[in-house]
Amino acid sequence: MTGANDDDGNDVARAPWIPGPRRAADDHADLTADPSTAPEAAPEAAPEEEKYGVEPEPDVPVLSHGVLKSLLGAWALSACSAGETKAVEDHLTACAPCADEALRLRDAVTLLHEDRDLDLDPLLRSRVLENCLGRRPARIPVPEWVTPYDAETARLDALLRDIGESEWHAPVRLKWYEGDRIVRRKATVAGVIGHLLAVDGLVSSALGLEDPLGTGTPELSPSERTEAFWSGLDRPPNRSIRGPWREQSHTLIRTVSFAGRGVADLTVTYKDFALPLRDSLLERAFECWVHADDIANAVAYPYAPPSGAHLHDMIDLAARLLPAALANRRRTGLASPARQLVAAGAPGRSLHLEVEGAGGGHWYIALDSPAAIGSPERAVAQVAMDGVEFCQLVAGHISPEEAAAGQDGDREAIKDVLSAVASLSRL
Repeated sequence: MTGANDDDGNDVARAPWIPGPRRAADDHADLTADPSTAPEAAPEAAPEEEKYGVEPEPDVPVLSHGVLKSLLGAWALSACSAGETKAVEDHLTACAPCADEALRLRDAVTLLHEDRDLDLDPLLRSRVLENCLGRRPARIPVPEWVTPYDAETARLDALLRDIGESEWHAPVRLKWYEGDRIVRRKATVAGVIGHLLAVDGLVSSALGLEDPLGTGTPELSPSERTEAFWSGLDRPPNRSIRGPWREQSHTLIRTVSFAGRGVADLTVTYKDFALPLRDSLLERAFECWVHADDIANAVAYPYAPPSGAHLHDMIDLAARLLPAALANRRRTGLASPARQLVAAGAPGRSLHLEVEGAGGGHWYIALDSPAAIGSPERAVAQVAMDGVEFCQLVAGHISPEEAAAGQDGDREAIKDVLSAVASLSRL
């Protein structure tokens, strides 16, 4: 909006001035006619307006605001009569909303000009490249070991943006493996996001950030934290839970990125066990994918596995945790006794785990001691599985008996390892 000074020096607000549409050449005369054949009019017979090149004043109709507003499109296209054009333009000098709309319509009409060259400016590419190359790269990039968590939280957030209000209350069947059986728990889509928020709080606390369960929360396992969070809510969670969860994930990524390389070895305690921050965020990425898949199944939404590189890192983490998980099951009598104990760091009896498909690879799992080293030369059994199916077993979504694995060698070792894989799961 522009201002004009009156004689007294006071500023007066006015609607933007808009020039009227240019009259087309064929509005004035027939350009196809031959001027030499046109009859000449006697000077004394010419009307006064034609003699001096002045058009007669059109009859301006009195129109309501609604009618004038409806004529803006025709006015922009120069399709109004002379009287209507004058009425519209008089109205635009006094009505700012209609003047703004007229400006937008006039700009839109210029895009419809059929003689306009729609080819891209040949210098556009060079200008864009020059601009991009002139910008400095981000000074604080996201560390490579954080990218699986960054990717999976972003993918889940995209899914949550697409679902409707009612789908936040859709039932979700959570299940995991405890002892020698699958355990089930009912939840909702919003409840699952609350679960992720509560357990991600363990990483937040390790970094000195705000805990979603509040200050002074005692040390709890992931399952206990989830139950405490759910029971502390005044009402069933709804879509409003998405904001705090996403803000927490952004804060975690931003904090770790600014903290530098040393933070990767920071310890995150899960009450019964602990992981370095590097592995903890990878574990949280795995949980995010698994529960995103649970939500997608509940709302009939297509959802793909992680990228091959991220899936490989998740499988590698599970393989590295297997010797300790196997030892824990052995202490509780759920696995067969160790057969050949060896010194720490020495090669021991091993199982060859072959994971096929995207993210696959080969791992050798020490069978008798978590401190032993898996060795191809000491392998007594082999298991071959698809990568996604292996992750479903790690998540406790299928039992060891249901895992369609290619098996060869020591049957007892195979059973113990597959059961240990499933025991890595939890709520």
